[in-house]
Parts: sequence; C-alpha cells; structure tokens
Amino acid sequence: MELIIQVVILAVIIWFFMYRFLPAKGITNITAQEAKDKFKQKNEIQFVDVRTPGEYRVNHRKPFRNIPLGQLADRSKDLDKNKEVVMVCQSGMRSMKAAKILKKQGFEKVSNVKGGMSAWV
Repeated sequence: MELIIQVVILAVIIWFFMYRFLPAKGITNITAQEAKDKFKQKNEIQFVDVRTPGEYRVNHRKPFRNIPLGQLADRSKDLDKNKEVVMVCQSGMRSMKAAKILKKQGFEKVSNVKGGMSAWV
C-alpha cells in the first residue's frame, strides 16, 4: 500500500513538472538567436512582448510590440491568426502562458522564446 502511494505521488509530481515546463502541443520553443533570425520575415511574423509596459520600456527589441499578459486574451483580436506569433517575456514563463492562451483561441503557429529577454545577447 505504501509503495502505491509513493508511486502515485511521484506520478503527480512528474505530471506537474511536465505540464508546467514543457511546451503545449503546437507551441515551439525557440532560442533568442532563432527569434532574431525571424526578424528578416517581420511582414510574415508577429512579435509580441508580454511583459508589463514598465519592463518593456526599460529593455525591448524591435519589432516586438507590447501586449501585457493580462491584456492578451482581450487584445488577441489585434493579431492575425493565420500568421506566426513569436512570444517573449523576461524569462520565458509568462510568454509560455501567453502562447497557451493564443493556442486556445485558435492561433495555428505560436513560438516561445525560451529564456526570454534574459537569454538575449
């Protein structure tokens, strides 16, 4: 009985970490360099920074536009569902949440910059 409880607890812990840290289906994790390479296609790709306006003002990269995570669900109508969306935040966690929001709203191609602006060199 004790072994069964330990196995169940271990399974729940593994599930939690997989759910929390692995990309959702249809979301691609890319490096900061891969995001920079996509700048050449800026007419075909939408770049969204989901940090707060204050964080964005202090340090941002063009062509990223600021749509804070808390406003994304309402402002996603400003984005084209048929174009790729590249998401960034400070560390990659908020942008992953944002990417999941867009996927649930029917966006086909969504990428998350792993490591966020902290990985930007």
